Amino acid sequence: MLPNQDGEWQNLAAFAALKADGSVVAWGSPYHGGDSSAVASQLSSGVSQIFSSPGAFAALKADGSVVTWGSPYFGGDSSAVASQLSSGVSQVFSAGYAFAALKKDGSVVTWGANSNRDESFDHYGVGGGDSSAVASQISSGVSQIFSSLGAFAALKADGSVVTWGSSDFGGDSSAVASQISSGVIRIFSTEAAFAALKADGSVVTWGHSEHGGDSSAVASQISSGVSQIFSTQGVFAALKADGSVVTWGSPYVGGDSSAVASQLSSGVSQIFSTQGVFAALKADGSVVTWGSPDFGGDSSAVASQISSGVSQIFSSTGAFAALKSDGSVVTWGTIIGGDSPAVASQLSSGVSQIFSTVTAFAALNAFAALKVDGSLVTWGAKGGDSRAVASQISSGVSQIFSNGYAFAALKEDGSVVAWGDLHVDYDRLLDYDANAYYGFLGYDVKAALLYPALLGYAFLVAMVVIAAPLPAS
Repeated sequence: MLPNQDGEWQNLAAFAALKADGSVVAWGSPYHGGDSSAVASQLSSGVSQIFSSPGAFAALKADGSVVTWGSPYFGGDSSAVASQLSSGVSQVFSAGYAFAALKKDGSVVTWGANSNRDESFDHYGVGGGDSSAVASQISSGVSQIFSSLGAFAALKADGSVVTWGSSDFGGDSSAVASQISSGVIRIFSTEAAFAALKADGSVVTWGHSEHGGDSSAVASQISSGVSQIFSTQGVFAALKADGSVVTWGSPYVGGDSSAVASQLSSGVSQIFSTQGVFAALKADGSVVTWGSPDFGGDSSAVASQISSGVSQIFSSTGAFAALKSDGSVVTWGTIIGGDSPAVASQLSSGVSQIFSTVTAFAALNAFAALKVDGSLVTWGAKGGDSRAVASQISSGVSQIFSNGYAFAALKEDGSVVAWGDLHVDYDRLLDYDANAYYGFLGYDVKAALLYPALLGYAFLVAMVVIAAPLPAS
C-alpha cells in the first residue's frame, strides 16, 4: 500500500469523523485510534481537519493546535512536542510511523518513530519522527512535506529539498544533494524511495535501490520532458509530455514495462497502480497494464472491454476497476476484488465513482461503487459484503470513506453507515497462505502483519473527514 502523493498514510483499522460542530467521533480498532476517550475533551469542538498514520490520528484545530491519539508507535503520542504543537500549525503529514506538522512560519515539528530500533517496539529501522539532524534546515521556508514509509522529504520555497528518517527509506539524500538544492517542484515516493521532479522536466531519485531509488538505467530518458510521476510499492513510472512512459525499480512490481513498451511510447494521459502493477489510461480510452499478475498485471481476460471508453481507473492492493464513460465498470486482478460477476448487472450502468479498501493482502480487498442514484454496490472481501446494511445504502449516499478493512458511507442526511471488519485479528489473518503469496517479496509475513507497512501498508488518503452529524448507524 502506498501513501498518497500529498504525504499522508491511510489508517489501517479505524475511522475518525469530523462533525459540523467541530467535534470528532472515532471508532474501530482501539490500537489504531478507534478509541479517542483520552483526548475527548480536546476533540469536543474546534477541529478543522483530521490527518492519519496507519495507526493514529492527528486533529488540527482552528486555533492552530494539534491533538493526537492512537498507538504511540504510529505517532499517537505527541507529548514530547506538545508545546510546539499548541499553535501555528497549518498542515500535518505522515510517514508510516510518524507525523510532521508544517507551521505557518514554514518550520516543521516531528514526532513518532525514529530511525533507531526501539527496544520496546521494533520499528524495523523505520523512522521519520526524529528530525534533530536537520533541525536548522527545516526551521523556516518549508512549503510542503512528502513521505515514504520511514522518511520525510521537505520541499522548501526556494526549490531545495531536505530529508530525514531512515536511510533505507530515503531519509539520506546526501548522494544527490547538489541536484536537489534548487529547482524541485514536486516530490513523489514509493515505499522506500523518493523521486523529485524539477522545473526543467528532469527527475532525481534517492533511497532504496530496489524500490526506485536507483534510476541510473533510465537516466537519459528522465533527464527532460517528465510531467508527472506515479508509483507502486517499489517502482516509479514517469509520464512524459509526449505521452510516453518510463519505468524503473523492482521488476517484480511493475519496474519492467518492456513487454508493453510499444503501447507506452505515446498517447498515455494518466497512470494508476495497485501494489505491484500499473495501468496506463490512454487518450483514446484504452488501458495498458504491466507488472505482477498477482496484483492485476494481467488484463487479457477483459482486454476487449478496456480497449476503449474508459474514463477513470480505481484500484485496491491487487485489483483494478475501470469506470467507462457509459457508467459501466470492468474489473480484473485478484479473484477477490478483481472478479465481480455477482454484481455485474448492477455495475452495467449508472456508476459515478468507485472506492476501495487497501490492505497488505490482495485477497482481503474490496470495492464500493457509488451510483448516480445514491445507491452503493460492493464486492470483494473485507467490506465487500454489505448485506447487513443493504437497506441503508440503497439510496442517499453522497460519499464513501475507507480504511484497510471497512467502509463508511456518508449520507445526504448527515448520517453514517459503516460495514466491514473494524477490528483486525492478526492471528486470524495468518490462516491465509500469505507466505506462499508474498514469498517472492522476501518478507517475513508474521512480522509484516504486525508491522503492516512492510508489505506496503501505505494508503491513498487517510483523512477521514465527515463534516456532518453522526446518528447511530
